[in-house]
Amino acid sequence: MTTITQFITAEEFMNMPEPADGSKQELVRGEIVTLPPIQSEHWLVQGQILWLLKNLVTPNRLGWVMPEAGVCIETDPDTVRGPDVSYYSISRVPNRPQGYNRIPPDIAVEVLSPSDRRRAIQEKISEYIAAGTTLIWVVDPVARTVMVYSGNMRGVELGEDDTITGGDVLPGFACKVAEFFE
Repeated sequence: MTTITQFITAEEFMNMPEPADGSKQELVRGEIVTLPPIQSEHWLVQGQILWLLKNLVTPNRLGWVMPEAGVCIETDPDTVRGPDVSYYSISRVPNRPQGYNRIPPDIAVEVLSPSDRRRAIQEKISEYIAAGTTLIWVVDPVARTVMVYSGNMRGVELGEDDTITGGDVLPGFACKVAEFFE
């Protein structure tokens, strides 16, 4: 007996309605993965990071900073991830993005939730790196730390008193990690 699996494409996924319960969905190798609804602490940290990045990027017209913008990082079958915050430089994405981006973000930020599993986060990091994302920040609101990944799976942990920067990806961005949690 042969079982045929029907995968969903990124285009089909984009046209599906948002879950009514507030949960978040991603498409992983053609299959929908539903994540639990986001809690308040997660939203607050996500919003703060978005605000910090936009304060540099928007007035200087450096690119685009977006919350949970879908990016198709694998095809056939398709994988669509929605980083909690993403930054695209204007040199790579010169026009206002529409639909799912086919270009990986320059910076992808994942804010950990209590329900996140280490293996799932490592899988996302690996996918972002393979797709060409230059800088990945995994933010832990409980430990008040950020793991910074720059082109490989060896992250560097920064604590509240450390300064996080945009490096070559977003020159001019720098703040204490503690500012992510204000």
